[in-house]
Amino acid sequence: MQISGPGISPGNVYEAIGGEATFDQLVDGFYAQVPDDDILGPMYPPEDMAGARRRLKLFLIQYWGGPNTYSAERGHPRLRMRHHPFRIDRAAAERWLTLMGNSFARIDDETIPPAYRSMMWDHMERVSAMLVNTPD
Repeated sequence: MQISGPGISPGNVYEAIGGEATFDQLVDGFYAQVPDDDILGPMYPPEDMAGARRRLKLFLIQYWGGPNTYSAERGHPRLRMRHHPFRIDRAAAERWLTLMGNSFARIDDETIPPAYRSMMWDHMERVSAMLVNTPD
């Protein structure tokens, strides 16, 4: 994904925000909250927490311009299909955003400048809404 515009340097997001280290921070911050969460915690089997964390990290890295490891290992992302077995209602989607927002808040604006943060957050809002598969 090539990005340009006011306040955004040309190049891909992955490189612009510090590469894998930044995605480690983001995903680690999210998954640190999951086990104790009353809505999301039960969706993640404890024995696969490390696998879930790795898959999210690889997906985000690939989406934002990093290595294509996710697709090389798992094929096309097919997010709706992969999330179909889980009951995802609006409350679950909003909680996912809350935990991800908490994780973003732990990362300074120097690492993820506001223009990139906004772009990434907009994407996360769209994806979380798209994955809702259970009516309220």
